[in-house]
Amino acid sequence: MSAARPGPWARIVARIAHKEPATPLALFRIAMGLSVLYTLLPMLRDDVVRLVWMDRAYGGFRTLTPHHWLLDAVGGASDASVTVLVGAAVVTGVLLIIGLGGRVTAFAALQLMIALFEINSGSGGGHDRLHTNGLWLLVLAPSTATLSLDCWITSKGILARSDRKDATTRSFLSTRPVAAWPRYVAVFQLVLVYGTTGLQKLGQEWMPWGDFRALYYAILAPSWQRYPTDWVADLYPLTQVGTAVTWLWEVGAPLLLLAFWYRATRDRPGFLRRLSNRIDLRSIYLAIGAFFHISLWLMMNLGPFSLVTMSFYLCAYHHDEYAALWARLTGGRARRSTSADAQPPQAAAD
Repeated sequence: MSAARPGPWARIVARIAHKEPATPLALFRIAMGLSVLYTLLPMLRDDVVRLVWMDRAYGGFRTLTPHHWLLDAVGGASDASVTVLVGAAVVTGVLLIIGLGGRVTAFAALQLMIALFEINSGSGGGHDRLHTNGLWLLVLAPSTATLSLDCWITSKGILARSDRKDATTRSFLSTRPVAAWPRYVAVFQLVLVYGTTGLQKLGQEWMPWGDFRALYYAILAPSWQRYPTDWVADLYPLTQVGTAVTWLWEVGAPLLLLAFWYRATRDRPGFLRRLSNRIDLRSIYLAIGAFFHISLWLMMNLGPFSLVTMSFYLCAYHHDEYAALWARLTGGRARRSTSADAQPPQAAAD
């Protein structure tokens, strides 16, 4: 007699409890650290920290009354206080990149960035919340389990063919399994951002009766121009296509979740499931997004929005996929996860 199939709740619990190597989370951590630096270093380079994040009494452009426990602790939006906060945040960004301090570093970066973002709410954008949400996930996730100094410090790999039985070597890499659910939440965050953004694009410029002019207007907006873009007038039809595709792509964000579901249940029947897995709908969707983000970043000064958003893309792939890609690039052999907690082959890419 065959065993009864687990119920929906049991399958959900099993999925949440699932473990896998931390490579995607480690890459996400590195990208978030780079994004923190990309947010702060240009402000320091252009000497606008005082203007944007300091009170009018210290050279800022407006009177600020921020309320955050860390700001209150250091004395508000004063010259010395903001300088210390920005400097400390830069340090945490570097520590995230090299992977030192684990969850403590992520928590410190989270609190510092929240404090800075709350000084002047009118100076930021949606990317501020992506920063803080991403950093919070790094607090919940052991993202320094691999590709980190933490991993190198704690590693105890046994040397092959060593005369000493207790000989050890240190490594920046590890396939030790960690909780996979923070990676799933990162993907859901991405879908939530794109989906809700698309649903909020209700202006006529995004619609056929508005001649799909939204992208054209955005590129020509003086406040966002990286350099003169008068030439875009000659490409007006392409901007119309870009506007339509962008809107459809954003409101179609739930398709990414469907693609993940199809990959996790690839052993089940269904034409759409087979087609999605054959063409890798997940990678096609993310490739379109990367093209849009990079193109807009080249033409427009959108701050850290593109980098922090694409940081979440790194959580869309499993350790084994990164290992296979590295093997192809280096001509080596893929280092697949082998622990009992690793994903089964049919679901390794979900």
